[in-house]
Amino acid sequence: MKYKVKDEKLAEQGLLRIEWAESRMPVLGLLKEKYSKTKPLSGMRISGCIHVTKETAVLVKTLIAAGAEVSWSGCNPLSTQDDVAAALAHIGVPIYAWHGMNTEDFYWCINKTLEIEPTLTLDDGADLVFTVHKERSDLASKMLGGTEETTTGVHRLRAMADDGALKYPIIAVNDSITKWDFDNVYGTGQSSIDGILRATSVLIAGKTFVVAGYGHCGRGVAMRAKGLGANVIVTEILPTAALKATLEGFQVMTMDEASKLGDIFITATGMKDVMVKRHFENLKDGAIICNTGHYDCELNLVDLAAISSGKNTIRANNEKYSLKNGKNVHVLAQGRLVNLAAAEGHPSEVMDMSFANQFLGLIKLAKEGKGLEKKVYTLSHEQDEEVGLLKLQTMGIQIDSLTDDQKAYATDYSAGT
Repeated sequence: MKYKVKDEKLAEQGLLRIEWAESRMPVLGLLKEKYSKTKPLSGMRISGCIHVTKETAVLVKTLIAAGAEVSWSGCNPLSTQDDVAAALAHIGVPIYAWHGMNTEDFYWCINKTLEIEPTLTLDDGADLVFTVHKERSDLASKMLGGTEETTTGVHRLRAMADDGALKYPIIAVNDSITKWDFDNVYGTGQSSIDGILRATSVLIAGKTFVVAGYGHCGRGVAMRAKGLGANVIVTEILPTAALKATLEGFQVMTMDEASKLGDIFITATGMKDVMVKRHFENLKDGAIICNTGHYDCELNLVDLAAISSGKNTIRANNEKYSLKNGKNVHVLAQGRLVNLAAAEGHPSEVMDMSFANQFLGLIKLAKEGKGLEKKVYTLSHEQDEEVGLLKLQTMGIQIDSLTDDQKAYATDYSAGT
């Protein structure tokens, strides 16, 4: 089986969406034009496990143009855009992804991508890497390396490396400035609000909006909710993050307190059980809860079901839980990534930089992977600046540069008052 998608007839619609994304991703376009000539990924076989969106399709086409053979799956059961998957199948990409798959299907798809015996992996959440280590460890010795897209995956892979369990080098693309300060902040912020609005159509202005976690993603969501007129509360476990939120104008309190006040709740922590039974029991009637962290365990929906007499679907990606205490709670996108399950994910313009880093990271691994240790690496500051400069140039923005005299002054430790 060369691919498995929900409906091949959606390919034409998917191709149009990919065309739109390409027009909004000029940095990746420039890299595609440059490296399609030299083909630095020739001979590389790349297994990818990342959200199947129109932006991902642009990355896949760029990898192929640079000489790679690819095989692809989705990294979340509810994030695959079926028309995009059909379009990729139509242009000959081995892809195994459809919206609404179950857990068994999810891992079947990952294993299908490993049939090419990859030399490189590209992951979002590390499920592909974990599958290689747990089920296909025979492939690890053939790997030059892999890249990881998201915070949750990077944390888990660093834990593996610290335990000496990581069997090939990984580049933490997520930790590049041109990824997490843009994709995570502006991408997650806008797309999460987009998902909430598509699933509810509620007015954000005037609502009490609770954001759990004030990392890059939570900060982006809080910023956008505030911009739409919400009263934003932040919950945190890190003192420094809580201080940042406080000094940026947000109320900070525990979830025990916030659960009594909020109208809309969103988790962005990467940690399980951020909202549990006692929080659900505190909620106002009609409260809306959702998650924008990678896995769906941030909201303990087992706890919620235990205190509910039933649930029913109100509209797409909006399930009403009828609590035994007489109140109703609305869960969006089954607790999965609301920005991808209920909307289209991050805008193309920010994914342009993230995927430029993915692309350049894989080229680096193809060249240098054999000589790297089995640990997690970050991309260089120079690459960050290169990607940032390319993005500015495509936006028609020019910036200053240091003169030779200024460069000398910057490292002249004898200079003073």
